[in-house]
Amino acid sequence: MISIQKSFKEQSQHEAGTLYLVATPIGNLEDMTFRAIRTLKEVQLIAAEDTRQTRKLLTHFQIATRLVSYHEHNKQASGSELIRLLEEGQSIALVSDAGLPAVSDPGADLVAEAVANGIKVVPIPGANAALSALIISGVSTERFLFTGFPPRDKKPLKNWLTDLSGLPYTLMTYESPHRLRKTLEAMLECLGDRRIAMVRELTKRHEEAARGTITECLAHLEEHPPLGEYCLIIEGADAAAEAGRITGDAEAAEAWWTALDLEAHVAHYEGEHGRKEAIKKAAADRGLSKRDVYNAVNR
Repeated sequence: MISIQKSFKEQSQHEAGTLYLVATPIGNLEDMTFRAIRTLKEVQLIAAEDTRQTRKLLTHFQIATRLVSYHEHNKQASGSELIRLLEEGQSIALVSDAGLPAVSDPGADLVAEAVANGIKVVPIPGANAALSALIISGVSTERFLFTGFPPRDKKPLKNWLTDLSGLPYTLMTYESPHRLRKTLEAMLECLGDRRIAMVRELTKRHEEAARGTITECLAHLEEHPPLGEYCLIIEGADAAAEAGRITGDAEAAEAWWTALDLEAHVAHYEGEHGRKEAIKKAAADRGLSKRDVYNAVNR
């Protein structure tokens, strides 16, 4: 059954409170919005991923609201208590260490639980690292996919990249400085020598965007070791194939699909062209008959 939320309907006396998702600066404190400051002052409680970090922010803006901890390791117990308080009519602001809460963040679980319990969830927009990196990357912003953090181990990382390799969307991912080289090397192997932007220290004094192919960026890191958290923006399969970067060989650009099985190859085209045309295109790529492809993917 569909549920409808009227975010700004006046709250009745016995109605549940509101969960506000409040964006905080990703570096520069001037990115804090007037609305965010007002909301943090007006709610009964602020739930923070790292209370020490958030307390610095609250002190700077002279916000005296009670602060509690909500993070990956206490989210079950803390989440249940926060839902109870919301159901009693208290309003709560959820914040992460930086940027939008609930994006690659345990706050997503609290939001899901609030929605399941009929509690209003209201966004207070602001800074976001992935989108900020995307718009300065120079890579296509027409269609994009946020992929969070890459897997840490080699085999899951390779499988993860293989699943992404045929997608036509610009890819956005976060990575730590000590894992950056290994992730780029795996990307080179699985995605080809695509055009990327390595963006770090967004909105801070040492904000930097390094743009080039994966090979060029790896060479750059040899002379300039990684510092700070990175957001990587990677061109999609269509753009890379057109430029001959899927395999690093312009003559092999047509073979962008070689890492995909037949079903994934068809799925790559299906979203834009429909099933029938997708089968036709995949068959043409592979030099197969349409009937053979149809039979293979519809078994």
